[in-house]
Amino acid sequence: MNTLLRKPFGSHGKVHEITPQSAGWRYVGFSLYRLRAGEVAAEATGGREVILVMVEGKAGVHAAGQDWGVLGDRMDVFERTPPHCLYVPPGQNWRAEAQTDCVIAVCSAPGTGGHAARRIGPDGISLTRRGEGPNTRFINNIAMEAEDVCDSLLVTEVFTPAGNWSSYPSHRHDEDDFPRITYLEETYYHRLNPRDGWAVQRVYTDDGSLDEVMAVRDGDVALVPRGHHPCGAPHGFELYYLNVMAGPKRAWRFVPAPEVEHMMR
Repeated sequence: MNTLLRKPFGSHGKVHEITPQSAGWRYVGFSLYRLRAGEVAAEATGGREVILVMVEGKAGVHAAGQDWGVLGDRMDVFERTPPHCLYVPPGQNWRAEAQTDCVIAVCSAPGTGGHAARRIGPDGISLTRRGEGPNTRFINNIAMEAEDVCDSLLVTEVFTPAGNWSSYPSHRHDEDDFPRITYLEETYYHRLNPRDGWAVQRVYTDDGSLDEVMAVRDGDVALVPRGHHPCGAPHGFELYYLNVMAGPKRAWRFVPAPEVEHMMR
C-alpha cells in the first residue's frame, strides 16, 4: 500500500488539501483548485505564507487588500511557458474568480511577515535546461533560493521529456545540518501528457526503512518526508511536476545517494 501517494478527492472545486497535520510533518502545505469560469476560491492565510500558482487558465485575483487583475495565460501546462504566480504573506486573505476553466495551486509554509504581497512571473522566469542525455529536464524556477520573494517557501516547476529521469541523480534533503544539507519537506504535484499516461516515483532512505515506489497518474500528489525521490517518465509520456519545499531554513542543500555519488564527481 502506498502511504505517500495522494489521489485527488474530486474532479472539481478543491481537489487536494495537504496540511502539515495530514502529512505528518511540520512545514509544507499544498492545495489545488479546479474551477470553471465564474467560480470562486477564497482562503485566509492565517500564520502561513502562500504562493498561488496559475497552473492553467486565467483568474482575477484579489489578495492582501489589492486587486492584482487577471493572472494566467497558459491554457495547457505543457505549453511550458512561465507561470503567473502571486505571493500572499501571513495574516491576509486571497480570492480568485475564474475567468476561464483554470487550475490553481496553493503552496504554503510558515511565514514571518518578512515579505510583502507581490506578483511572481511570468517576467523573470525563463525555462532552463538541466542535466544531459536521458537525465535532461526543463525548469521554471518560481521561488527558489536565489529569488528573495518569501520567508520559507521554495517552489519550482519541472518538465521531464518522455523517456527521461528527473530529480535524479537520487538525492535527499532530510537533515538540518547547513551548509552540508538542509531539512526540507516536499510535495510533487504531477501531470502527464497525454493525461491517461503514468510515471514512476520512488522515495527511499539509505537504510531501507522507507522504500516506496509509486505509479503516479495525472493530478496525483506525492509526499517526500525524507529520503531520495527520483522520478521516471516512460517513453510516450511527458511528465510535469510542481515542487513545493519548506523547512527551518530557506536553503536547498542535498546529499546524493551512495549509489550515484560517482555521477556527481
